[in-house]
Amino acid sequence: MGSKMGDQVLLVVAEEGDELVAGALNLIGGDTLYGCLWGCHPKAYYPNLHFEACYYQAIEAAIELNLKTVEAGAQGEHKIQRGYMPVPTYSYHYLLDEEFSKAIEEFVVREATQVKLVMNLIRDPGPFKEGIQ
Repeated sequence: MGSKMGDQVLLVVAEEGDELVAGALNLIGGDTLYGCLWGCHPKAYYPNLHFEACYYQAIEAAIELNLKTVEAGAQGEHKIQRGYMPVPTYSYHYLLDEEFSKAIEEFVVREATQVKLVMNLIRDPGPFKEGIQ
């Protein structure tokens, strides 16, 4: 990946001594750094390492690279206290079974209304001063 994508890859690694214990893979596209994957040694516990590797190092790199946005990925209320406000995400799917497709479509319409409501509730008290986002 590094040889094919070069400057479009940012890998953050954490080591203890000579041992690799965690890593966060980010991709860069346009003016945005996209957080993609996170992994940690299953027998290791390092308080807040996930946030350091996935969020704080990503923000620092984006500042150094003069990128406009750090996209930390969908889901996770824990991201709000770290300054990541919710934004809509989109995905496209093609389902062969028409009945199943219709059931999914009906659910997605109902869910979208609920997601918009929750996003507005989160944004209102958000972590930023009035007018800053």
